[in-house]
Amino acid sequence: MADTNPNARLEAFSDGVFAIALTLLIIDIKIPVGESIASTGELWLALEHLLPRIYAFLLSFVIIFITWVNHHNALKLVVRSSSAFIYANGFLLLSVAIMPFPTALLGETLFTDHAAPAVVLYAVVNGLQTIGWILMIKVALKPKSLIRNAKSAAVARGNLRIAYIAVLIYAVCAVLAVWFPLATALLITAIWVAWLIIGINLKSE
Repeated sequence: MADTNPNARLEAFSDGVFAIALTLLIIDIKIPVGESIASTGELWLALEHLLPRIYAFLLSFVIIFITWVNHHNALKLVVRSSSAFIYANGFLLLSVAIMPFPTALLGETLFTDHAAPAVVLYAVVNGLQTIGWILMIKVALKPKSLIRNAKSAAVARGNLRIAYIAVLIYAVCAVLAVWFPLATALLITAIWVAWLIIGINLKSE
């Protein structure tokens, strides 16, 4: 029987990338090899040192999870596929696959005096993800539209407007992070917490 969903393989492949990226995030959270722990107090201290990494892990987990949810919903809006759409999706997945690296860097340096490059990179990767969304939506809305119907097209255009604003926000964050890395990291966190709250309260169609 022919597959009735032209994007079934694309979605399955994408789900695999999301799953691997989520799994890789946790690898960096471990007690450093060779660190001597001879008492309960020393173990608590070692766990305390892991807090920045745990923070970075949780933030990136939320980002990737929300992106996966949005990706799932976005593919509901289209009924066809194209080479350009597949490549645009690939660009989005690139930003997801990169995420474990800036996450590890952020967790390692966040509360140090040299955190700026890590936060700048983190903001840039978030911006790249938003560019991936823009490419996917623009391809889907081309004259030979891949969109399901007029209602879906309206949702896609709304998402495109949000994506343009998000690119600007992350560009500003990348600049601010040069001077205010910790405040910028908290701003990025607040943005994604807001997205999480919005997503939880959205009614499914």
